[in-house]
Amino acid sequence: MADPNLLDRFRGWLGYTARDEALEQNGSNLSASGNHQPRAALSVIDEITEFHRIHELNVTGESLAFAFDLITGSDMRLTGLVNRRLRDEMPIDNEWIETVRINNGADDSRSITKLRERLEKSILDFSQTTRDARSATSDYQTALQGHVDELSAVNKAGEVITELANVAKAMLDRTRDIEDRMARSERETRQLQRRLDEARRSAEIDHLTGLPNRRAFESVLEKEYAEARRSRDALCVAFCDIDKFKAINDLHGHDAGDRVLKLVAKTLAEISDDRCHVARHGGEEFVVLFRGKTAREAREQLDQTRESLASRHLVNRATDTPFGTVSFSAGVADVFAFSSPREALKAADEALYEAKARGRNRIEIATLPRAA
Repeated sequence: MADPNLLDRFRGWLGYTARDEALEQNGSNLSASGNHQPRAALSVIDEITEFHRIHELNVTGESLAFAFDLITGSDMRLTGLVNRRLRDEMPIDNEWIETVRINNGADDSRSITKLRERLEKSILDFSQTTRDARSATSDYQTALQGHVDELSAVNKAGEVITELANVAKAMLDRTRDIEDRMARSERETRQLQRRLDEARRSAEIDHLTGLPNRRAFESVLEKEYAEARRSRDALCVAFCDIDKFKAINDLHGHDAGDRVLKLVAKTLAEISDDRCHVARHGGEEFVVLFRGKTAREAREQLDQTRESLASRHLVNRATDTPFGTVSFSAGVADVFAFSSPREALKAADEALYEAKARGRNRIEIATLPRAA
């Protein structure tokens, strides 16, 4: 259960004291004083505190960050995840919150950071080796020049030439050593760069389905949005959600549920090309971006995929138990009909909920925003 004292201390950390609460109850204007948080900030603090109390959460960095992103709308997908969790009568607990945040890519980010740091160290080592090589070369040149000058100024040419040969030999040995070190550093740098590229690509792939993940999709959306806007192409986005997926997991087990996820991913991937991008957005939800198609055309193409999947008779091979109809619902939105890609994604998600409410196994087009 959430610790009330800890929650109160949390409010205190953010500048919300008992005096603030009394002033607010008396109708005082908190924002008029430089010693107190604005009302909007106090509201967020109150909602975060209430969120922890309602769900009896232990106050942790993860839970505070989750509640803040949820309440402020910093991550719009959290609302849908929480609503589905509550609809399925599942608890909002610290373990689930931690899982959600890990699935959002925190671990991948840490891996990339570590690899980047190793790459930077290798590059620094390589730079140091290069500086050493330059310094050594300069020393050799100075020594050689001195002996050449001495050769020109004295009559002991034999001694100078012998010494010069010794210096040249030492220079050659050191040069070969430095060349070996430079070549090794270059190989290590190239190898580390390849590993960094592989880690970046791996961090953008959903390892269960093989599809791009949410991070990769957001990058593609940003790129396609800019290009479609410049070329005046149509651009639509769709959210797809497997129908009654929890029931599949409950009846057949999570291994069977994973096989269903991979099947739906494979089915959706069949429509992907350089103008249609499919990704797993998280859980049993997928996202599709259509370049050059209107919302109606995007729905028609997605509807054919939906019908193809729903018409199949699938059996759990591990138990010979039929899965029944495996289908998905979807919501489609015209990206340019909304103020931003973020708003279009939100509209597509709302259209998905409408499809679920109307019986599932169907696709709805998002309602256009009202004119101001």
